[in-house]
Amino acid sequence: TTEPSSDSDSSPTVESVEDNPDGGCHIYRNGYYGSSIDVVEGILEVNIIQMTSIQMTESQAENSLVDFVVTCQGSLPTDVCTVVSDPTCQVSKSMVCDPIVVTDECLLTIRRAFEEPGTYCINITLGDDTSQALASALISVNGGEST
Repeated sequence: TTEPSSDSDSSPTVESVEDNPDGGCHIYRNGYYGSSIDVVEGILEVNIIQMTSIQMTESQAENSLVDFVVTCQGSLPTDVCTVVSDPTCQVSKSMVCDPIVVTDECLLTIRRAFEEPGTYCINITLGDDTSQALASALISVNGGEST
């Protein structure tokens, strides 16, 4: 139960009562409590603003490379995860997570490799210790070219 205290302190007084099964006695505890809440902004929004295919020579073309330019709002991320899925975004094909260092402005380029041509769903998640935000896009990879 909570009762106001009789002195000038405005903190609530907490009285707890416990049953003692051995002797049928009650134990009374009186005191004050305090608590604090920290509100953090978190990562509010992620946007993929550009997707660029990296041109490679035929001898290098084992994988198609695509650069994703990503921006975000809110706090600065400390890690990025990219999930590559089928075009319906239902069946995951691969996932890569990397730590990142973003200083003043949340603008980063993420390079990912695609083993074969096709249409893929890309989920890019930026995260920090307290939040995550996600952006998704469909990409068509055509043997070294993407649209």
